[in-house]
Amino acid sequence: MRGLNDKVVVITGAAGGIGKALCQRFCEEGARVVAVDVNADALEQLGASLKPAGASITAVKVDITDHGAVKQAIDTVAQELGGIDALVNNAGWDVAAKFLETTPEFWSKVIAINLVGPLNLHHAVLPWMVKAKQGKIVNISSDAGRVGSSGESVYSACKGGVIAFSKTIARECARSNINVNVVCPGPTDTALLQSFLGEGEFGQKIYEGLKRAIPFNRLGQPADIPGIVSFLASDDANFITGQVISVSGGLTMHG
Repeated sequence: MRGLNDKVVVITGAAGGIGKALCQRFCEEGARVVAVDVNADALEQLGASLKPAGASITAVKVDITDHGAVKQAIDTVAQELGGIDALVNNAGWDVAAKFLETTPEFWSKVIAINLVGPLNLHHAVLPWMVKAKQGKIVNISSDAGRVGSSGESVYSACKGGVIAFSKTIARECARSNINVNVVCPGPTDTALLQSFLGEGEFGQKIYEGLKRAIPFNRLGQPADIPGIVSFLASDDANFITGQVISVSGGLTMHG
């Protein structure tokens, strides 16, 4: 991809399945990756796996639901590395359950991680991008936010919110030459999806039903996601903003 070499790219949820694949791809493109995650041990393992290949990676342990901590971490990194060129909001969390079987405490956690977390990152990163008059943001939403998903009611609401928010920020920040786009993975073989199998017969039915419904007859893999994300963060996507792209094996086909 054009224009990624030596760019500072912040990636949240960096130690998870898709997050690791994203970090690896951006490192391969020559970017200076800022890997953000709440799991310090997993971040250490990520760095150990990538640095032998000459990757430039800075590990930042932070809870993305904590606005003050996020702003402090981003400001520190931006000052040390000379700004923020791209942000990939990838962190997410959910547990499969019918809505009437969930609680307000569960809703609060899902909303905090999947919606408030990305808001916090935007609020911290955008001032640096506006100042530089350039930047790329790629928000990882979900096809659950486009068409809904049984057992993921509040998660779907959050991901739909991320899509609407992204379009609004794309409009607000276009004059500052900031591109904001959304990637919606379909069912992807990550720890989050695997957790459905631990939710009894209901979760098992959802898991198996998703696999059967995908035209390519397989679940997505974490490695299926970084190509479109790195493209949208690159100079090749300079005239693309406010768009939503599914990576779902054809499960969803939007015009």
